[in-house]
Amino acid sequence: MTSKGRTDRRLDAAWLTAGPLPRLLGVLDRDDEEARVVGGAVRNALIGAPIHEIDVATTAVPDEVVRRVTAAGFKPVPTGIAHGTITVVIDKHPFEVTTLRLDVETYGRHAKVAFGRDWEGDAHRRDFTINALSATRDGAVYDYAGGLADLEARRVRFIGDAQARIAEDYLRILRFFRFHAAYGHDAPDPAGLAACIAGRGGLDQLSRERVRMELMKLLLAPRAAPTLVVMADAGLLTRVLAGVPYLAAFEAMTKVEAAAGTAPDATQRLAALAVAIPEDAERLWEKLRLTNAEHARLAAMGEHWRHVSPATGEAAARALLYRLKPEAFTDCVLLAWARSRASDRDERWRALAALPSRWSVPAFPLKAADFIARGIAKGPALGEALRAAEEAWIAADFPGDAASLKRIADKAAAS
Repeated sequence: MTSKGRTDRRLDAAWLTAGPLPRLLGVLDRDDEEARVVGGAVRNALIGAPIHEIDVATTAVPDEVVRRVTAAGFKPVPTGIAHGTITVVIDKHPFEVTTLRLDVETYGRHAKVAFGRDWEGDAHRRDFTINALSATRDGAVYDYAGGLADLEARRVRFIGDAQARIAEDYLRILRFFRFHAAYGHDAPDPAGLAACIAGRGGLDQLSRERVRMELMKLLLAPRAAPTLVVMADAGLLTRVLAGVPYLAAFEAMTKVEAAAGTAPDATQRLAALAVAIPEDAERLWEKLRLTNAEHARLAAMGEHWRHVSPATGEAAARALLYRLKPEAFTDCVLLAWARSRASDRDERWRALAALPSRWSVPAFPLKAADFIARGIAKGPALGEALRAAEEAWIAADFPGDAASLKRIADKAAAS
């Protein structure tokens, strides 16, 4: 490493030299101001991991950022201007641009900041060493906190005193485990783990939305299963979930979803980890302030997963698929498979999970007019006849021929 953080490493990334980013850096990195790519984009580029967003830091104060990008024809959006952050949109690509800063006071998520020009000071206010890397537009990588060595060792380590960093924002406890699950190898950093345990009471101060956001990201990380075991052993996971975690089912879910050819899904994984009965879905909805859609999926899984098994046969599976529709059916199959003792190589479970791709859910072919023609007046009796006919149609395994439908309609009308 050379003086003032500059290293011998260089970032060789196409997005540094092509597309909208070099245009943005060209506007901000000139006339006595400096701009660099910071954080996750640098970290992921160095290890060849996917890059989902690119953040920029600059010595220019927010008003100057707005002036420069507006003059260049870009769109500035003041998403966090009080803390020095402007979202700059170029050709529909958003970039978060933040002025270098130092925390003057920290109290949870709301820190009082002062703008500055000190790249090293700005790096040291970040959470983990691997997140404090920065790169200039010519690809030079700067490391003020030992992030390159930690990245090479796949070690997630707090910058400075871990307990002090956690006290600045207790969400960093969950971020520590989330980043370890995504980037760490072996056991978590001992000092970081001890600080998370010592500061666990601070989790109760966090908003439920922020806890949900971090947890859902953690559940999708490559090493989520072993990381959740560490969290459970440390007494942290029960605190987050307000219930007992099902660690074996979670690990099984990561295997059966791969066997079924479905993409990892945070809601399915949360169900495997924490939902056994419908009441569990209600508890998680309250504890984590889940979205209505997430709650509905968890509630359906809690209600129906116990009724799913290859042993019930194909006709019963089609009936359940018809009632639940494909998404909820797949949710319940994967959860039941994960909770069963079957291997992720079990062909019967694999065939059950594939049912939505093998069989299209039909629409009930009989209409109110079919029963009105049979002398049933509009009203409760008509609705009852339709319900009875639909149940008979399902029980008969969804026939579509005219003779079968006539028999079903005649019987329902006569009941």
